[in-house]
Amino acid sequence: MPAKRLLLIGAGHAHLEAISRIGEWTKSGIRVDVVTPSAFHYYSGMGPGLLGGFYAPEEIRFPVKKMVESRGGIFHEDIAVQIDADRRQVRLRSGALLDYDVLSCNTGSGVPGGIVEEGADVYTVKPIVNLVSARERISGDIRRRDLQIAVVGGGAAATEIAGNLRRLCDLPGAKRADITMYSGGPLLASQPARVSRITRRNFDSRDIAINETGRVKSIRSHELEIENGARHPFDLLFLAIGVQPSKLFTDSGLQTGPDGGLAVNRFLQSPTHPEIFGGGDAVYFLEKPLDKVGVHAVGQNPVLAENLPAFLKGRSLTAFDPKANYLLILNLGDGTGIFSRKRIIFDGRIAFGIKDWIDRRFIARFAA
Repeated sequence: MPAKRLLLIGAGHAHLEAISRIGEWTKSGIRVDVVTPSAFHYYSGMGPGLLGGFYAPEEIRFPVKKMVESRGGIFHEDIAVQIDADRRQVRLRSGALLDYDVLSCNTGSGVPGGIVEEGADVYTVKPIVNLVSARERISGDIRRRDLQIAVVGGGAAATEIAGNLRRLCDLPGAKRADITMYSGGPLLASQPARVSRITRRNFDSRDIAINETGRVKSIRSHELEIENGARHPFDLLFLAIGVQPSKLFTDSGLQTGPDGGLAVNRFLQSPTHPEIFGGGDAVYFLEKPLDKVGVHAVGQNPVLAENLPAFLKGRSLTAFDPKANYLLILNLGDGTGIFSRKRIIFDGRIAFGIKDWIDRRFIARFAA
């Protein structure tokens, strides 16, 4: 009997537990292939801290290729462009075809760039590797000239980016940096009002401006336009206006949610193709819509690691139960953070210390 084939597309947060178990699966006769665009996967929770200089690039990434191959898996540095669910095949950008008995998709998400015109000097906050090049560029530019930096977005990601940009631009010998958040509406509108008030007080003390006069309508070469007609110049811009799944699932004719993510049931399994699973930002959870936050992907980690071999062996599956009141800790970029869970909200260095400890522990757990 030929070996069963398990194919993992993507090496994001929801697949790390599965990757860590490749060794036991290959020993049981399962062939495991992993397809991802890079030999490394960057942890998004520490991305803004990388921008601000709290972390070096190697401190916030997982050596995915090494993790896969050292456990007996087959690593493909490539991108999946089509899933043929009828033939149980995945076509890669290189032209290669990979067969599977069970497929799991953790392809992550990207920042929609429909408002960006060609030639605009823009860094999207995903993929996180963009922040590596942004940090290198700003570190050089800020010593030579003044900078006007725009951050478009009003959520947690944009807030952390703006705060860490201020830290980056306050390097010894740096010129002046004007940093403005264009939130498109009330800052951190989905969070408790106290979180927004703390952020405003912090940003006001650090000369980070917040523009809440309307959504950004378009982004040109070095100028953005707000829907009220006002135009504002910038030297470079960070785009953090939410995320959307890749078009892989819609292009492949699979059932998707309204956001284009792979539709999955409580077992993180496609209802129309039960041999296809998924997690993280790539999926739309049919039980109830979930925020695109890393905590859900981390929670799906052990569920996928249990369900993928269970399906191959005909065993019962484990349901994913998302946390209703998940923990949020914002890194404000000055060594302080904002801790928020249910009614417990506080700021300061202790809050950032908790976040740093959680993030470093997560990296250490899987990267070793």
